[in-house]
Amino acid sequence: MYTLGWHGHAIFRVGLLAGCTTLVLALTTATAQARPGHHPPRDAARQTLPAKDGWASAGSGTTGGAAAEAARVFTVTDWDGFRAALAVEGTAPRIIKVKGTVDAVAEGCDAFAAPGYDFDAYLEKYSPENWGTETDLSAEPDDSPEGLRRASAARQDLAVKVEVPSNTTIIGVGRDAGLKGASLQIKGVDNVIVRNLTFESPVDCFPQWDPTDGDKGNWNSEYDSAVVYGSTHVWLDHNTFTDGDHPDSAAPTYFGMLYQQHDGQLDVVRGADLVTASWNVFTEHDKTILIGNSDSESTAAGDRGHLKVTFHHNLFKNLVERAPRVRFGQVDVYNNHFVAGEDYAYSFGVGKESQLVAEHNAFTLPDGVSAAKVLKRWNDAPLTAAHNRVNGRTADLIAVHNAEIPEETLRSGAGWTPTLRTKVLPAWAVPFAVDHGAGAGRLR
Repeated sequence: MYTLGWHGHAIFRVGLLAGCTTLVLALTTATAQARPGHHPPRDAARQTLPAKDGWASAGSGTTGGAAAEAARVFTVTDWDGFRAALAVEGTAPRIIKVKGTVDAVAEGCDAFAAPGYDFDAYLEKYSPENWGTETDLSAEPDDSPEGLRRASAARQDLAVKVEVPSNTTIIGVGRDAGLKGASLQIKGVDNVIVRNLTFESPVDCFPQWDPTDGDKGNWNSEYDSAVVYGSTHVWLDHNTFTDGDHPDSAAPTYFGMLYQQHDGQLDVVRGADLVTASWNVFTEHDKTILIGNSDSESTAAGDRGHLKVTFHHNLFKNLVERAPRVRFGQVDVYNNHFVAGEDYAYSFGVGKESQLVAEHNAFTLPDGVSAAKVLKRWNDAPLTAAHNRVNGRTADLIAVHNAEIPEETLRSGAGWTPTLRTKVLPAWAVPFAVDHGAGAGRLR
């Protein structure tokens, strides 16, 4: 008999009985940071990222607000209180404990509408029949329907975005803590921890119609649940990211296109670096996670050599795409469970100069969906994809992709080997471990 243990969650025991292999799965009670010789504090808000736990453990590591003095520990129950706790001056360590659901848009979209804004007038003026598809709306004056939409969008932007200072821990209390309609901006800072929160994706009340986007035009929206922008040492752990009460499936169509009111769930962009996302659930979303936001040279200069991100023990369920899509970064994706739904497009987007390593992951795909769809080539960039399983069987994701989609041939070999990992489970053990341990409300 041998035992596979890992940080803070289940322990698997494999025994041989009567000549056949019996799998005994036992979920043990363990603290979130239990490891030999280490005794974490009882208060989860003062826990720090363990050594070797992904890219965020590199260098000085990630401690967030663990050392906060009593006067810089805040418990909040509403949006005003949350904003006030973030706005307290200084970068000395702070802890923000969130109780219950904090709603950034409790008053609804009408509260943000600029005087005179009328959605019906917007649809009338910019319909393809009236406006065409050759000219965008950027030159529209302030008193036009587009100008009033811009003004309304600016009001929502000010209301739902909040900036997170350095040396901060934000943590949900109990099993039902969350942020609804909010956009965390982790921008130009260092040393941030976000744990045990359910993020209901922000709903853009005022998406913009772009007649020139694609062959038919498109609706474009703003607001990610969390944005790591030019920041370092960020740990996102045991959170749930979901569209909640506003799934895309319930959205209407205008001008023949989905009225898209969601952007991403998590973006890591603009030279951000040293990020670990562990034991999270990402579910019910389209364009989920973006690492590096542009192929352009203006952003590439700041992204090259950065965008180092680790994803481990996350559940990616009923997503369409970008789990994640990667540009430039050295991204390590191991021990995650991907459960595809009927609208599945792909999981890993291989983008410009990316160096993705995807190992020891499990994929559960519906009948008729080929393993070739797991990978999507956006640019020619090498990747490593080894020891993965699809529907219970070992699969060479690159070989399957290249055989079925030869026009998008992928090259094997990312050119680097991850060393900052916790205990790595075999891919067959991943679904049980992740499905029972990931997400908000399961922090131990």
